[in-house]
Amino acid sequence: MTLKEATMLLRDADLEPTDRVIEDSLGKEAYKIYSTLIDMITEKYKLAYEWRFYKDGNAWLCKITNKNKTVFWLSIWETFTKTGFYFTEKTMDGVNDLPINNEIKDKFNNAAAIGKLFPLSLDIKKTSELKDFEEIVKYKLKVL
Repeated sequence: MTLKEATMLLRDADLEPTDRVIEDSLGKEAYKIYSTLIDMITEKYKLAYEWRFYKDGNAWLCKITNKNKTVFWLSIWETFTKTGFYFTEKTMDGVNDLPINNEIKDKFNNAAAIGKLFPLSLDIKKTSELKDFEEIVKYKLKVL
């Protein structure tokens, strides 16, 4: 038996990812988590977000920024929201000191570098996972 690969959504360049489109794509439960995440970053951390269609990946991605600096990227998948953070060699050690799930740290420490950056991605499927997400956001804002 093989595990089904997760499918990235929002691949139609002509269909802008409005809240309605995202809710229809994710379903009500996963949309609630996405909505909580967006509320957190905009209200609590005053971050901006912008959806853009990227032809190289043939999908809509959301760039979350603090002033002009990228904090993380967000994408919509079949049943979850994926976030992607990038750290430098200088800032990556601090991730291991965060009070987050050890599985996240292990995945981060074993991820292949992309140029000079070290990726940390989270597949957020449950509201409880937003706690780890928030710890990473706070750290990323500190080291920007």
